[in-house]
Amino acid sequence: MRERTIGGIPVAAIGLGCMNLSHAYGEPPAPQAAADLLMKALDLGYNHFDTATMYGGGANETLIGDTLAHKRDAFFLASKCGLYPGKDGPRDIDGDPARIRRACDDSLARLRTDVIDLYYLHRLDRRVPIEDSVGALADLVRAGKIRAIGLSEMSAATIRRAHAVHPIAAVQTEYSLWTREAEIAVLDTCRELDIAFVAFSPLARGYLTGKLRLADVERFVQGDIRRRMPRFQPDAYARNLELLDGFAEAADDVGCSMAQLALAWVLARGDHLVAIPGTTRADHLAENARGGDIDLDPAVVARLDGLINNARVAGPRYPDAQLPDIDTERFAQPES
Repeated sequence: MRERTIGGIPVAAIGLGCMNLSHAYGEPPAPQAAADLLMKALDLGYNHFDTATMYGGGANETLIGDTLAHKRDAFFLASKCGLYPGKDGPRDIDGDPARIRRACDDSLARLRTDVIDLYYLHRLDRRVPIEDSVGALADLVRAGKIRAIGLSEMSAATIRRAHAVHPIAAVQTEYSLWTREAEIAVLDTCRELDIAFVAFSPLARGYLTGKLRLADVERFVQGDIRRRMPRFQPDAYARNLELLDGFAEAADDVGCSMAQLALAWVLARGDHLVAIPGTTRADHLAENARGGDIDLDPAVVARLDGLINNARVAGPRYPDAQLPDIDTERFAQPES
C-alpha cells in the first residue's frame, strides 16, 4: 500500500483499527478468527495496528500480543491510555501521571513488546492539566517504553498546549464525510505543527459502505455502541440513507466500492492524513486496503463534500450525555 508518515516513520496510508475485534459492534469474532484476520492484514500489507487499553478491557492488546509478537518488527504499533473500563460507570477518564505510567507497563506486558511505537492519551481528563499528562508520556519516551506521543479527540487549543511540552506525533479523531468537526481547526493545526492526523471510523461505523441498511440498524444487538448514537436511531438513519444514493453513483463513476471511495476521500484531505478502518471480515479487509490506491480528482472531492456533510446529516455524532468526554470543537447542530 501507499505510505504516509507518523512521527517520521513510514506507515501504510490505510491502517487497521482493532477495536471491533474485541468489542463495540455486536458480538466480536472468536479469538482464532480474530487472530487469523490480524495475520491476513499483515499479508495484505497492513503495517499499522491501532489498539487501546479500553478495548475489551485489555483483551484487544492481549490478542495483538499473542498473535503478532513474533512479527513485531513488521508493523507499527499504536495503543492508548487515559480511558479505562469504569468502576462506577461505563468508562473512567484518568490522565493522572502515575496511572499513565502504570497503564503503559500493563500494556507492554499484554502486547508482549518492549516498546510501543505510538502511545496516545485517549481522552482529556479535565481534572488534570494536559501539560502534566503529556509530561508523564514524555517520561515514557525518555525511558524507551514508547517512541512517540499521540492525542485522541483533542481540540486545537489542547493540541498546542501539549505540543509545547513535547512534540506530538499524531492526533486521532473520528473523521469521515459525515463527521467533519476536525475541519474546524484540528486538521489545519496538525498540518501547521507537522502532526499526523489519524482518522478513526472513516467509514462512518459502517454507514458509508452502503451495506448497513435500516433493517440492520433496527436489529443492533445489546452492547453495540451504535444503539445509543443519534444518527443510528431508525428515523434519523432512514433520512441518512437517502444521502447514499448520490454517493453510490459517485463510486460507480470512479469505478470503486463505496467503502473505497470513502477512504480515498479521507486521504485526499491532505498528505498528513492516515485512515484506520476496522473490520472483522477478510473480504472487507482486502477491499479497504485498495482504498489507499485511489487518486480522486478535486472535482470528485467537491462533489462528495456536497453530498454528505454536517448540514445534511440527520442527528448529532454522540448523545448529549457523552459530549463532555470529547475535547473537540463542534459544529452547531443544524435545525431539522
